[in-house]
Amino acid sequence: MLSLSVNGQSYPVDVPDDMPLLWVLRDVIGLTGTKFGCGIAQCGACTVHLDGQPVRSCVLPVGSIGNKAITTIEAVGNTPSGQKIQQAWLDVDVVQCGYCQSGQIMSAAALLQRTPNPSDADIDAAMSGNICRCGTYVRIRAAIKQAATGKLEILQTIVSAPEGARS
Repeated sequence: MLSLSVNGQSYPVDVPDDMPLLWVLRDVIGLTGTKFGCGIAQCGACTVHLDGQPVRSCVLPVGSIGNKAITTIEAVGNTPSGQKIQQAWLDVDVVQCGYCQSGQIMSAAALLQRTPNPSDADIDAAMSGNICRCGTYVRIRAAIKQAATGKLEILQTIVSAPEGARS
């Protein structure tokens, strides 16, 4: 029997040591905000924090966690960086389908925790392991910058008139 510290609560879990943390969180503990995307740690949908560091829970054996604290999307808003990121996500209207967003938010919150004023290169490096099939990368970057600076990021949309509609 293992004991996991998840979002500040202790959970006794009777699972095999090699069971991925993702399935313990979703199927045993009942926290379904962390998503399954690829199962090979390539898409980032399953990102959680382990002692504040972003990790891919789909390949992390639960037996390797030890006494480290696990934070999921359900509680990241209780941290200063998570709160800023979640508010910026809403302000910038990042979400399209939303499936990847819990992993995106977890990676972005970890970035702001370690780099409070990230450069574009910092953002690229931190977010490169998170895939958004809807392509909201411009809004994700804007939200991270807004969370870091507190300044509202305004995205400009350029709309072209259809061919032949110009006078």
